Parts: sequence; C-alpha cells; structure tokens
Amino acid sequence: MGQCATSPARSAAADGSGDAGEPTATAPPPPPPPSSWSGSTISAKTTSGYHVVKIDGYSRSKGVFRNGEVIRSRAFTVGGHRWRVEYYPNGNTPGCADYISVFLHLDEEAPAVGVHAQHRFRFFNETDAAAAPSPPPSLAAVEVNRFRSYASWGRAKFIRKEELERSKHLKNDSFTIRCDVVVTGEFVAKDMPEAATATTLRNGGFVTVPPSDLHRHIGDLLRTGHGADVMIKVGGKTFAAHRCVLAARSPALGVELFGSTNKKKKKKERRGKAVIRIDGMEARVFEALLRFLYADSLPEMEKNHEASMCWNLLVAADRYSMARLKAVCEEKLCDHVDAGTAVPMLALAEQLPCDGLKKACFGFLREPENLKVAMAGEGFEHLSRSFPSLVRELVAMNLAAR
Repeated sequence: MGQCATSPARSAAADGSGDAGEPTATAPPPPPPPSSWSGSTISAKTTSGYHVVKIDGYSRSKGVFRNGEVIRSRAFTVGGHRWRVEYYPNGNTPGCADYISVFLHLDEEAPAVGVHAQHRFRFFNETDAAAAPSPPPSLAAVEVNRFRSYASWGRAKFIRKEELERSKHLKNDSFTIRCDVVVTGEFVAKDMPEAATATTLRNGGFVTVPPSDLHRHIGDLLRTGHGADVMIKVGGKTFAAHRCVLAARSPALGVELFGSTNKKKKKKERRGKAVIRIDGMEARVFEALLRFLYADSLPEMEKNHEASMCWNLLVAADRYSMARLKAVCEEKLCDHVDAGTAVPMLALAEQLPCDGLKKACFGFLREPENLKVAMAGEGFEHLSRSFPSLVRELVAMNLAAR
C-alpha cells in the first residue's frame, strides 16, 4: 500500500537478499568526463634602456641659445631604434620661456605604424650613480606615445629655470638628467602554463575580481558626511568626520576624541554630535590631513605651494603619530632643499626628528658655496643657538671634504 516504483534495493529485499521495507542508499552517479580547457597569454615584447645627459655649463647654454633653440644629445639605441634627448635651455615655445624643456626624439625613419614607446625624465645625481644597478622601471603607468619619423615627445615645462637655480640639482653650474625608455614591439600569443590556466579558469574564466576600492568608499564618507559623529573646528572652519575612522588611523587623535581632558579641546555634545577644537593649525592643512586619514593620499598641490604645505603636514603628522604621512611629506621636502630652505629644514629635521631630510640638507650644504650662502642668512644664527651640535657637524663635514 502506498508503494512507489520498485527500486533496486526493494527488488533485492523481495528476492530475499535484504530486509523488506528497509531503504538502501542509491549508488552515486558516475563522475563527469574530464573537461577540456586551455589558456593563452597575449603580451607585448618590450625593450628597456636609459640615457644620461649632463648639462655642463648651464648658465652658458641659457645665455647662448634663445627660446625655441635646441641642443641634442649623442644618439643612443633602445629597442633597435636610434634616439636622442633634446634640451631647450630657454623652453621650446614662447609660452615655456621660463622653463627648461626636454624631449625624447626618434632620430630615424619610422615604419608606417610608428614606434610605440614610453619615457620618463628625472634628475640624476651622484647618489644614483653610486648606487648598485637596479632593474629598469616598467613605466606601466606612463602613457604610450606613437613616434612618427623624426618626431619628439616630452615635457615642455620640465622645471622652471629659477627653481632649478635654487635647487640641489644644480652643482657647479651643471646638472644631469636621466631619460628612461621602454619600446613596445609586437604583441604575441603564447600558451599559458597549466598551473596558471587552472587558476585563471577554475571559475570557468567568467569571474574577474576587481582591485580593492576600500579607500574610495571610506573617502566617500568624508565627502558626503554620512554617519559623521564629530565636528572639528580648525582655523575658523568646521569639518564633519567619523570618530572611529580618526581613532583607527591616528592613536593620538583617538586620545583627543575619546579621552582628552584639555579644556580648550573638551568635547561638547551638540545635536547628537561631539565638537572638538584644534588649535595651532591652518584649516587648509587640516583639510589635507583629513584627506590622508580617509583616502591614504594627499590632494594635488601646486608646485610653488608644495614645500610649505608639506612642511606644515610634516609637523601635523608628527603631532598625531602618523608615520606614513610623515614619511610622505619628508620625501617631498627632500626635493625642495635649496639655499633658502636648507637651514630651516635642517632645524626642523633635527627637532622632529627626520633622518632622511637631515641627510638631504647635509648633502646640499656639503658644497662650500652652498654653505657660504646659508651661513649668510638669518636662519643660520638661530640654528647655531638652538642646535650647536648640528653646526659643529657641518663644519667638521666641510673640513673633511677639503
């Protein structure tokens, strides 16, 4: 009664080979036949190289060559093609007359499709020359340019002349630049190794995992103010923020937000949000600091304002125990060491402390002419009074260099 179709187990019971009415597990289905898959990799053949150009006699080149007039380097070969570096001491166009212009020039007839290459110019100093050879940069984030016959691509505004003349890069009326080049050849398809294919295709090849965008989502919290539970007053401006984010990113800020007893910074509840006041900082500096707390990056800064902003951010990073921001600012300040900044930056580096910035200042002041100019400034007297040991180090270093 109520029986369904006879199963193999029931049949066995019926003929006496098993207990009647006791179910028996069904045999598992046979495994599927092995799938057939393969993979391939499409990649470009690339060749990397670099060329170093030393401008020996910068002031003469600036005085002899007018705007739009070029000096070319000796030819060099990368990727089977002949290249030269073009140097315009007074800029390549009237709009760039205040700048030095540098370009990478293809010094040959190009094929019909052109020559595809990436390049990057940067200053090259004695430290770079003394360092052990490093792998050539991939320049993966640099735009690929198509060079036609005898074409040039580069930077019309590489650096302002007045900025170069104040910088550590100009020594004894000379400076050196390095041009990294990556030439892209044909694209080829190759069989993908079995292990790599298995990893790529284990989900059928249909799933692509995007890169993490956590920093963008957290940055959106700052931009929109959603869920903000603290208002921070700095320099007459009020910022909405999230206490949990600030405390997680800066232990010192966490103390101010959750455990401060300072009357000037005592939190007051207003409309469900805590209010905290921060003194001794400009609003624009705190705004950049806040951006770094949420997005782990700094906003774009104009070149002529970068040094002052990074100086203030370095002080703020030290105040709030933000080691990464402190390192980022210290690195940027090293590029702004010149006759006018070396002494105050050296004092700042000693006070915080910042060993990398201190070394950069010492490197600049190692040159007798640079030290002579620095000693004539007002800041050197303050340095002598506040940090006499630094002055003794400077004097000993210059005596040893003679």
